[in-house]
Amino acid sequence: MNAPDLSVRRANVAVGALSLGTALNPLNSSMIAVALVVLRKDFGLNVTTVTWVITAFYLASAAGQPLMGRLADRFGSRRLFVFGMALVVVVCALTPFSPTFAFLCVGRIFLAIGTATAFPSAIAMLKTITEQAGLSSPRLIGRIQIANTSGAAIGPVIGGILVTTLGWQAIFWVNVPLAVLAMIGTRLFAPADAVREREPMRVTIGQSDIPGILAFAATLVALLIFLLSLPSGPAWWLVPVTLAACAVFIWREMSTKTPFIDLRLLAANHALMMVYLCFAIFNLIYYCAFFGLPQFLEDQGGYRTDIVGLLMFPLAALSVVITPFAARLIERRGLHFTLNLGGSMLLLSAALLGLIGLTTSPVVVLLITAAMGIPYCIVSIAMSQALYASVRPQDAGVAAGIFQTSRYVGAILATALLGMMFASGTTSTNWLLVIAVATALAVVLLGLLIVWRARRAPDAATRS
Repeated sequence: MNAPDLSVRRANVAVGALSLGTALNPLNSSMIAVALVVLRKDFGLNVTTVTWVITAFYLASAAGQPLMGRLADRFGSRRLFVFGMALVVVVCALTPFSPTFAFLCVGRIFLAIGTATAFPSAIAMLKTITEQAGLSSPRLIGRIQIANTSGAAIGPVIGGILVTTLGWQAIFWVNVPLAVLAMIGTRLFAPADAVREREPMRVTIGQSDIPGILAFAATLVALLIFLLSLPSGPAWWLVPVTLAACAVFIWREMSTKTPFIDLRLLAANHALMMVYLCFAIFNLIYYCAFFGLPQFLEDQGGYRTDIVGLLMFPLAALSVVITPFAARLIERRGLHFTLNLGGSMLLLSAALLGLIGLTTSPVVVLLITAAMGIPYCIVSIAMSQALYASVRPQDAGVAAGIFQTSRYVGAILATALLGMMFASGTTSTNWLLVIAVATALAVVLLGLLIVWRARRAPDAATRS
């Protein structure tokens, strides 16, 4: 047996740098939640318009994740990771000087692209690191997952402090030193990319399904603009545009050998389709609270942005604490029981959010955000297990990619719902309407979880 080529110390530093880089995407998706009110005031926007700063990020993330995986295969994982971090540095140094909101949204798009390089590149590099350093692959993957969860959890707190003390520009500037550290650590300590035969760029682009990605984005954008136009006057001409873009997307995905979203896989596996539908609805409910509550607390509760960040902290932070217990629950009581329990708790916590429309007392807000955080963790980990219980092992990679896309779709639809409901202001009445819709969706989700059954028998861990 050959001696390891990479020392354990160097491998740990490399994984730390990779973890820092992968945390930037969830960090930036959560920090923005507490900056929406300030952005509205600085740029003179309404609630409907400001949601595009979120939507642009998620659209680019949804398209960027699978594309970056292809580019990592062609150019090398370490090289792509370093490039992504360099892009983050440039974008976050310049975006704070955006003269208009449109430029700000463009900056968020490039920030999403830069951070989207991190996760697929990091996962690809872990195989080499574990082989050369003789370390446990699951343990290193767990460290990256913890970094991602922690980034999402701490985002509102960091964002609240930065926005209150330095302005919204600081939520971009904070990425610069973090990305520099991740870039330098990866460049110096991660293993060099293996020599590979580079395929022509046209082959890489062809396998990345750029037309499918564009048709997917066009469908969502047209649908969102139509939905956001409903309160003031429906743009009916967008209905045929949406249907046409959707038809092109379906045709493309059914005809290409390397689809962005494998519709043939979905058509052949109803259990998997149910998992994606449930996960999208779940994220729609969650992000309605995550993006809607900070705006309501600032507008109606009169809280400063940094205080709002602290009030939001339990919602995401509890997922870090509860995750081990949720995993044990699946092992002991089974996957179906855990899904139903999580769905029931989500329904209860969604309904409890309505109390904030009656009182914004900090004690009440903290208790309710904590109550929302518990089912978020349980349902998240159970849905991940449901994914693998519904798909053949050889399809797991493709299925996991679509799983992430369904998360982004849920988040995007949540911003559209908030834009429609808050079009006339973030009033108590409108907040209660948001919660009514979220609660109704939670009822639908619980019903779907009750009737869901895995396509194949879960492994022993989920049966016991």
